[in-house]
Parts: sequence; C-alpha cells; structure tokens
Amino acid sequence: MTDDTPRTTVRMTVNGEDVETTFGTHKTLLEVLREELGLTGTKHGCELGECGACAVEVDGKPILSCLLMAAECDGAKVETVEGLMDDARLHPLQEAFADLGAAQCGYCTPGFLMTAKSLLDANPKATRAEVKEALSGCLCRCTGYQQIFDAVLSAADKMGRA
Repeated sequence: MTDDTPRTTVRMTVNGEDVETTFGTHKTLLEVLREELGLTGTKHGCELGECGACAVEVDGKPILSCLLMAAECDGAKVETVEGLMDDARLHPLQEAFADLGAAQCGYCTPGFLMTAKSLLDANPKATRAEVKEALSGCLCRCTGYQQIFDAVLSAADKMGRA
C-alpha cells in the first residue's frame, strides 16, 4: 500500500539552523515542528488558536503554530522555545519563570515564554497592563497568572529593558 498524500518541501531557518523538510501538505507548522523536526517544546493544546500553548515566533512575530500551514513557511525564520537558551544558559524569561513559580505543570509555559519574548523584543519597557494584554491569548490552568506577569516584568528588569 502506498501513501499518495500530497507532499510539500520547505526550507526555513529554525532556531538559527537552516532546515529542509518534506511533509504532508495538510500539516500545520505545529505538526511539522513536533513530528518532522522533533521540537516537542511547542505544545498541542486546543488546536483552535484559543489557548496559546503552540506559540512560536515566525519572522520575529508571535504566531499560533496550530493555525499556520507549514507550507506557508518556506523561507521563514522560526524560533521555538528550544531556541531561547544561549549555549547552556537559560533565557532571562526562563530563569524568571523558574525563580518566581510561574511554571507549574509547565504545559502552557512554552507558549507564554515565546509570547512574552515577542512582547519584550517589541516593547522592552512593557507595563504590567501591556504584559497582561499581550499574554491574554495564553491560557494557564495552574498558576492564576500573577506569577507569570511578575516573571515577565522581572525578566525585563534583568534584561535591562524596564
């Protein structure tokens, strides 16, 4: 039996590395990242664009990877949570999430981290209200959000941005 599913090949830069991958044309970026490239930090959540667990950066903008067809990413620069570390050092956001208890079960954490990174890259002096607004599309069932907001603001301070 042969699989006659239409396939697409894209070239993109993922976490600083050039990759070329071939996959079923129907796959989302989320599926390609996890299934084809083995980057499982990006989470399957609702797969409807409502929870934020699958957030990544595409060409420097936060994107819900469950809503983006991977075929649209040819030539794109994609950053996932795996790309946040610099050598063996955690990103200041990752450190702050750990230090302030912002990550509990951890399932939603990659989406929060990537969304917060995009916010701080675009608005280094974000206020608490701006952090709340930027993260409003990310859902967490464990923390109650205050620790997450505190962690983002703490990371901004550590990064010398606020």
